[in-house]
Parts: sequence; C-alpha cells; structure tokens
Amino acid sequence: MNPHLQEVLKLIQQDDNLDVEQIEVISGLLKSVDKELTITAFKLDRTEKVKRTTAILLEETIEELEQKRKTVEESHEALKKSMEELKAAQVQLIHAEKMASLGELTAGIAHEIQNPLNFVNNFSEVSVDLIDELNEEIDSGNAEEVKSISGDLKSNLQKISHHGKRASGIVRGMLEHSRSGSGEKVPTNINALADEYLRLAYHGLRAKDKSFNAEIKTDFDESLPNINVVAQDIGRVLLNLFNNAFYAVSDGVEKIQEFSPPAPPPQVGKDAMHRVSTHNPTLTLTTFNLGDKIEIRVKDNGNGIPDEIKDKIFQPFFTTKPTGQGTGLGLSMSYDIITKGHGGKLDVQTKEGEGTEFIIILPLLDQKQKT
Repeated sequence: MNPHLQEVLKLIQQDDNLDVEQIEVISGLLKSVDKELTITAFKLDRTEKVKRTTAILLEETIEELEQKRKTVEESHEALKKSMEELKAAQVQLIHAEKMASLGELTAGIAHEIQNPLNFVNNFSEVSVDLIDELNEEIDSGNAEEVKSISGDLKSNLQKISHHGKRASGIVRGMLEHSRSGSGEKVPTNINALADEYLRLAYHGLRAKDKSFNAEIKTDFDESLPNINVVAQDIGRVLLNLFNNAFYAVSDGVEKIQEFSPPAPPPQVGKDAMHRVSTHNPTLTLTTFNLGDKIEIRVKDNGNGIPDEIKDKIFQPFFTTKPTGQGTGLGLSMSYDIITKGHGGKLDVQTKEGEGTEFIIILPLLDQKQKT
C-alpha cells in the first residue's frame, strides 16, 4: 500500500471513537484508493514511456524527412540539369535535321545550277574558237563567212544569256524562299514551290546515289491561288516528305532486286525519270484547290507503313531508318510547321505493301491572296 495511505490507516486504527466495523469500511476504501493510485501510476509511467518513445520516433522521422528533402532537392537539381541537357541535345538534333535537309537541298541546287553552267561553259568555249575563225576570215576579206560566223556568235551569246538567266533564276528562287527564314508569311505559288523542291530533292538524292531512279508524276491544279505561308518552312516540309517517299520506294527496289536480275541503265529525261524493273518506283505529287483550303498530296508506291507504328510516325525522335540515317525529327517538325505554324493539317494514309500518301491541308481563310 502507498506509504501515505498506510499512515492514514494507522491513525484511523488508533482512533478510539471508531468501532471495528467502521475501521474495516475505511480500510477497504483506502485499499480501493491505493489500487486506483497504483493503476494511475502505472498508466502515467506507461504514458511517459510512450511519450519518450514518440519523441524519439518523431526526432528520427524529422531527420529522415530532412534527409529525404535533401534527396528530393538533389534529384530535382539532377532532373533540371538533365532537362537542360535534353533540351540542348534536342536543339542540336533539330539543327542536325535542318543541316541534313540543307545538305540535300544544296546537292540538288548544285545539280540544277550545274546544267546551265555547263551550257554557258560549252558555248563560251565554242565562241572563243569562232572568234579565232572570225579574225581569220576578216584578214582574208571573206565578208560572207564573217557574217555567218558573227551570226553563230550572236546565237551562242543568246544561249549563254538564256542559260545564265536560268541559273540566276534558280538562285533568285532559293533566295526568295530563304528570306522568310524569320517567320514572315508571304504570298507563295505552291505549285511552283512544290515542283522546285521536288526536283531539288530528286537531284539531291541522285547526287548521293547515282544508281537511284524513280518515275515522278505531277498533277498541279492550275486554279490554285497564291497562299500566305513561310515558304522556307513549307519547302522544308515538302523536302522531308519527298525524301521519305524516295527512301520508301528505294527500299522497295532493294528488296525486289534480291530476286531480280540487274536492270538496264536508267534513262533520265526532262519531265520523267524511269527505272526498268519489276518494281517501278514512283512518286506522285498532286495539288487541289478546295475553295476554302488547298491540298497537297505526296504519294509513293513503297512498302507502306505497318499498322503498329502508324500512330508513332509524328512523334519526336521516332524513326524506322537505320542508326545514323535519321534523327526522327523530320515528320515531327513537319507536323508542327503545318499545324502550329500555318493552322493546317498533316495526315497520312497507308497500306502495308502498297504505299503511303501524305496529305497537307492549308487553309485559305483570312488571307489577302494574289492570283
């Protein structure tokens, strides 16, 4: 019993005014109180232990949370750094994609310019020889022959001028397209733009692979109005689609050549390019005037796009080309240029084994057009 209660009990037992029965009642009450005190003391002790344990756990939890906070901050900084590095890498890849397109474009431009320059050089050399002959005839006093040679010289100079202007026109056209590099939209002849980039894409590919040939079919809607676009960006989209189409049909040629004898040497004409083979690689370019919008279709007869990857082709960095042959940004950039930059649509229709057709739709609404 509690010592204090024991003292109280002794005093009660010594009290002569209380009888035995009263003492027993008081004694029972004191024992009950003692029991309650014991229980309360036990509870208090247990509460104190729980309190101390809780304080320890709380301290440990605070330390653990602080450690986790530091870890989260470090992870955040690492993630932030990774994002910055990823953005930098993405910028470099986009630049690489643009430079790759520029390289292909440059090869095509070089081919286009080389043809008229060859004519200029050839007619210049012939004209130099004619001048020597002219001088000889002048010395001989042969007036008729002098007139004949001077006529030939005039014809050659006219041809030199013609082909020089042709080369100048090619350069001027590319400069006009590049002037919109700042994002300025200008009235543009889509038929002329598409035709020019198609030829540049083809000759750019031929510059890298002389064995490649394809038939090119064009059907331009002559009622197409000029449309306000960033010509350089639309040209980049078309160049990408043309290159993809040529890649698709060349892939088909390679597969068929595994089972076919070598084809005769290709013959390339001004308006059509053919390859004699069991597979006739073909790219078809078509434009349509749909009233409130225009449509550009680029179709190939390659192997088509498998259904399982069709929904992925516009995703950044997705490519089916071998490593080193594609960044996976071409179609993604093209999609953004058409949809975000020009408020249009870029769609694809494809059937495995039969070919692919990309469809560009550009709106004509709210445009000041020049026909």
